Amino acid sequence: MAVEIYDLMVIGGGINGAGIARDAAGRGLSVMLCEKDDLAAHTSSASTKLIHGGLRYLEYYEFGLVRKALQEREVLLKAAPHIIWPLRFVMPHDKNQRPEWMIRCGLFLYDHLARREVLPGSETVSFASHPAGQPIKPAFKRGFVYSDGWVQDARLVVLNAKDAAERGARVLTRTACVGARRDGEHWLCELQAEDGSRSQVRARALVNAAGPWVESLIKDTLALPSSKSIRLVKGSHIVVKKLFDHPYAYIFQNPDKRIIFAIPYEQDFTLIGTTDVEYCGDPAKVAIDDQEVAYLCQMSNRYFQTQISPADVLSTYSGVRPLLDDEASNAASVTRDYSLEMDLNGAPLLSVFGGKITTFRKLAEEAVDKLAPLLGNSKTTWTADAPLPGGDMPGADFERFLLSLSQQYPWLPEALARRWARAYGTRVVRLIGEAAGLEQLGEELLPGLYEAELRYLADEEWATRSEDILWRRSKLKLHLPAHAAEVIDAWLQGQSATREQRLTA
Repeated sequence: MAVEIYDLMVIGGGINGAGIARDAAGRGLSVMLCEKDDLAAHTSSASTKLIHGGLRYLEYYEFGLVRKALQEREVLLKAAPHIIWPLRFVMPHDKNQRPEWMIRCGLFLYDHLARREVLPGSETVSFASHPAGQPIKPAFKRGFVYSDGWVQDARLVVLNAKDAAERGARVLTRTACVGARRDGEHWLCELQAEDGSRSQVRARALVNAAGPWVESLIKDTLALPSSKSIRLVKGSHIVVKKLFDHPYAYIFQNPDKRIIFAIPYEQDFTLIGTTDVEYCGDPAKVAIDDQEVAYLCQMSNRYFQTQISPADVLSTYSGVRPLLDDEASNAASVTRDYSLEMDLNGAPLLSVFGGKITTFRKLAEEAVDKLAPLLGNSKTTWTADAPLPGGDMPGADFERFLLSLSQQYPWLPEALARRWARAYGTRVVRLIGEAAGLEQLGEELLPGLYEAELRYLADEEWATRSEDILWRRSKLKLHLPAHAAEVIDAWLQGQSATREQRLTA
């Protein structure tokens, strides 16, 4: 059998791999993306879920990185207003922290390093009169408020992969690249599917966007030397019942110089994180430990009147950040910038070291800028002004879109309409299809979860099991009963069996 040939093989279905596949496909290159697990199964679904410049990076004089991230923040807020939206952050201040004048100078820089069109600037507030002061301990009298953005991180990855696929890319999940070697002008790649079956494809260029596995892919799978090193840093988060009832988030400066965020999460909860801990284990098996849970509770208790303990933790998640090793003395100060390393000793190989979710689009653009000329492609950059799937709302105005959706489908319950609008944006009309009432969405398998949504996720977004749906395509895991996974897996297996019967009939 003839082996398929692509311009570009992208290994890794995290945010950088999906972003590169999208950019390349949009320029007319033929692209395959393979991911050994689910899209965003690891680092890209375990972030603090912020689209931000990185206020604390100013302390390490990373002005270029902060400026680039602030510029991207504006681009992304317009590209995906359904899954990315503005969030105001409150920073309480006391005499043991940096002096007020220094923080004000930092916030002035943060406001002005890049042009702001969407977000308001920073301000100083008194907690006696500001709603964010109510949950805070009385010892904190004043604070600072500034703007950044919030993102549904795993959905951002899926939407990039979706856009790539709609522009011609082939996206394979649960498919590992188990071997690759240069063969003439191509890379000959061996792929292994979840069922153990193997296939080969050829590619004129290879992109290593394997995140925490970027080095091992070079050394073990490709049997090549690596020009850069990564430093694995574990970041863990806890989820508790909501500690405050207003829309602001908090950024806390701790005595150890680290910071944590406390963020309103999924209506009913507060998300607290993150830690910065050196990690040496298997990135696929990363998990929070008791010391991290105790630390996050302790730092929360330093500021909030409502005290929490490990017993109050309802859910946790951890991820390994593959940071570019700059030999910094501690994990918190390791650069969040990225490096794109080209190996041109034969068919091109581009490896992605480091990076952060906010700058993924720029990273992808730079990566394809390096590769496209080598592949005879001279198409110009395009993603800066292109909405992601579902993000094509007039004026990037989510609330106006939600109002029009409610008018179009008055039979949709308000909570369901808002959840679907947030998750799918304008693509919600594809999910609903010809339905003219709730009873036409199929069986309500779980509270607020209809067959129509499961079918959309399976057919359109590569969801193959309950964890994909409950944790990455949504956060319904926090809201549904404990047996939800069993119900969804049974439904998915039934659909798979029906599909196989149709194919063999």
